Amino acid sequence: MRAILVDDHTLFVDVIRALLERLGFDVIAVAGSAEEALTLSDERPDLVLVDVGLPDQSGLVLGPTLMAMFPDAKVLALTALDDPRAVEEAARAGFHGYLLKDQPVAQFSESIRAALEGQVVFPRRLVPAGDGRSALDDSRLFADQLTPREREVLALLVEGASGQAVARRLGISSNTVRTHVQSILAKLQVHSRLEAVAFAVRHGIVDVPRTSRAG
Repeated sequence: MRAILVDDHTLFVDVIRALLERLGFDVIAVAGSAEEALTLSDERPDLVLVDVGLPDQSGLVLGPTLMAMFPDAKVLALTALDDPRAVEEAARAGFHGYLLKDQPVAQFSESIRAALEGQVVFPRRLVPAGDGRSALDDSRLFADQLTPREREVLALLVEGASGQAVARRLGISSNTVRTHVQSILAKLQVHSRLEAVAFAVRHGIVDVPRTSRAG
């Protein structure tokens, strides 16, 4: 696994580099500014950690550019900024997570593992307890991470389709369906297909059919 750090705080970078190496990462590049980060387009990271407070540009503004540069990488905001508004901005920008620099090492490490597994990692205490109008409600924070294919699978599950029926409808194998379902569960942070369907219906992630015809 390969990682890139975008942070201008040398001491913190040294600590995070050592932590990532203990987790099995090869830190292939460190950038101290947004300008420097943009020179790394030839790299192929699996993980990119971006400090929000860069000297030349907000990391939250830089993030979408890095996501386009590294489409296969998980891009996480990294900051000491304990601000729900910054978390909301990170979610809107499409970050895969938001890590606080004062997190315990064990929690920090687990958050990185969870992000690599497809989960969206944001501090729950910083997520606004909205009334359904916040851009950071569950349906945006979690469901926006679903791929188009995963949305198709979820829509068929909402119709009541079995795994085999989903495979037939989409022309894919049952094993591929199971892989998509596991990814959906991880991204929605639920534990079963039933919970995923309930979440999808509750938040309007997919259209609910008036009648179910799937087997």
